[in-house]
Amino acid sequence: MTTTTLYSARPIAPRALEELRTTDDSGRPTAPFTDTEGGSPLRCCLRRSEPGERIALVSYAPLRRWAAETGATPGAYDEQGPVFIHTEDCVGPDTGTRPFTDSHRTVRRYSAEGHILGGRLVEGTAAFPRALTETFDDPAVALVHVRAVEYGCFLYEVRRGSEEGGD
Repeated sequence: MTTTTLYSARPIAPRALEELRTTDDSGRPTAPFTDTEGGSPLRCCLRRSEPGERIALVSYAPLRRWAAETGATPGAYDEQGPVFIHTEDCVGPDTGTRPFTDSHRTVRRYSAEGHILGGRLVEGTAAFPRALTETFDDPAVALVHVRAVEYGCFLYEVRRGSEEGGD
């Protein structure tokens, strides 16, 4: 019997965005710029930037922020890396899309303590629903980070049990 697990892609939370638009998770002031080419993966609205938009590249610590919310202690697994965000409020993600799944991605699983439980290579949009369902079928998995294969960059977080079905 196959079970269906509910999950959804989660952009960076509004409160975190507000903070990141001033100072990033490395303590550096945010440096906005106009994106002349477009195509940068925005973590605030889970889409690619358009030419002419005001964005910033900031250091972000997704596991640290989740741990502060849940009381987890990720220890050495706490890492930070570069992400693009809009410099002003945006409309947020379109809930009907599967963000950034048009290429090979890594699905990295974390326990409730914030420790890595493993990872999985996912190849293309069609493979995501099954990969995430299988991932969340493991009751030890509390959180998933979807990352780019090429650079290992954090793209977005996935949690189980949201109202939305699918990513």
